[in-house]
Amino acid sequence: MADRLYLDHAATTPMLAEAKAAMMAAMERWANPSSPHADGRAARAALEDARGRIAGMLGWDGHVLFTSGASEAIAIGLGRAKTGRVTASAVEHDAVLRVVRGERIGVDWEGLVSSSFALEELKNPSTGSGRTERLEERPVVAIQHVNNETGVVQPLWQIDRRAITLFADCAQSAGKLALPDADMIAISAHKFGGPPGVGALLLRDLGLIEPSGGQEQGYRAGTENLPGVLAMAAALEARTDWLTGAAGLRARLDAAIKAAGGEVVARDAPRIPAIASYRMPGVSARAQLIRFDLAGISVSAGSACSSGSLKTSHVLRAMGWDDEAAGEVVRVSFGPETNDADVDRFLSEWMKMAGRAGR
Repeated sequence: MADRLYLDHAATTPMLAEAKAAMMAAMERWANPSSPHADGRAARAALEDARGRIAGMLGWDGHVLFTSGASEAIAIGLGRAKTGRVTASAVEHDAVLRVVRGERIGVDWEGLVSSSFALEELKNPSTGSGRTERLEERPVVAIQHVNNETGVVQPLWQIDRRAITLFADCAQSAGKLALPDADMIAISAHKFGGPPGVGALLLRDLGLIEPSGGQEQGYRAGTENLPGVLAMAAALEARTDWLTGAAGLRARLDAAIKAAGGEVVARDAPRIPAIASYRMPGVSARAQLIRFDLAGISVSAGSACSSGSLKTSHVLRAMGWDDEAAGEVVRVSFGPETNDADVDRFLSEWMKMAGRAGR
């Protein structure tokens, strides 16, 4: 079999060489950052230095709390928010929907949340204008910056934040796009070339969430993963160009699949160039994944956290897709080394499958 072609970088992307080197070096001098002896103090100094470097690379001037990844950052930020009301868009990652079980903010056919929703739907009933300076009176609203299935970029800069606390899941955008102006942000290192098992919750104000005791200023219990944190910092500092080449690759892929009778999900919406989803009419996503895998190509259907069950995508349902059409969609996602030959190889297999379905 030819070398495998990996086109599932939205699920996880291979560690960058810089991150591997930083992690290996850190393991050689590993100590618990909470220990009071000299080794522990050195580890603490390295941890705090990395905290500052990560904030600087992300352009973040608030607090950085290290976690095991975006899912834990989401659980802390939304699960311990100081408010009685938390709502989320209908196209959020499963990690958000597991925490926020109440209201859902709808989206249009392209998967975009209305920029005016905060003015009416989320106006705080305790104030005539909907504006309040008290954090605990503001509803928390979770809206993903870049959707992990469709690549749609939400225009978060258009949202009126005077009456809400905005939580942005930036797992797919951190290190690739500028962070949005949000109150809480979740990031995950393994999405931008760092190691799995480490991420962060970025907070404008620690008063937004209830403390839990333990490490990370009392907001997250457990020994900090110093090697992972140092590798995460190194991945961000590598300044990898994730998107310039991806824009041309995805444009070619979009055009070819559309010309062959396929459908580009959210074709007219603003999308991050590294993620795209495509429907192959008449062929289930399950069958496509099996055939692509046999051809040595790794793609996915929906989120990696739920694709093992291959259930119908709640994202596509929220966008108005019926179950049959949504069940024929697969996701392709690029990394920094994806090239034209990779796109040609994927397209060749896609055309073969679509041709057999047509016959």
